[in-house]
Amino acid sequence: MPKASELKKGHVVEINNAPHAVKQVEAKSPSSRGAATLYKIRFTNLKTSQKLDESYKGDDFLKEADCIRVPLKYSYLDGDTYMFMNAEDYSQYGLNSEEIADQIAYISDGLEDITGLIMDGALLGLELPQSVTMAVVDTAPGIKGATAAGRTKPATLTTGLEIQVPEYLEPGEIVKVNTVTGKFMSRA
Repeated sequence: MPKASELKKGHVVEINNAPHAVKQVEAKSPSSRGAATLYKIRFTNLKTSQKLDESYKGDDFLKEADCIRVPLKYSYLDGDTYMFMNAEDYSQYGLNSEEIADQIAYISDGLEDITGLIMDGALLGLELPQSVTMAVVDTAPGIKGATAAGRTKPATLTTGLEIQVPEYLEPGEIVKVNTVTGKFMSRA
């Protein structure tokens, strides 16, 4: 059973007999002595997709949800349902594009190292890898003499995601993108 202070984005806990995934954690330090640090946490109900905001003290315990984590690989798009394959037993799972709207920009053909959260035989949500590699499709031409610590420019990646990249990058280059922050990390 994790404490509220140990929760991070992606953790799944049980609240009112329903699995909830942590979407955002905000720590509020007290202004007076002896007061406990409060953690304001935004959850998403994995069955109904409703948001839930709760506040906890750092030493409050939460019940871990009884879900299974399985390795998945992105297979294909069927209408507006994204299909994933279990890497161990090759079973198929689908998620509607509305359920994973904030993660779609990072899902590209053949993406592996995805963790699926399965409860009662149904895929409830995804945990993407920390970083993904994608090709730059469109950006302004590279500038000779641009330094790595210099200015940035907007770039569009293969999935349509727009990020800021260093000026020296050109279309066609492969870049590494952080899936948590959505920022450029390095060339791949």
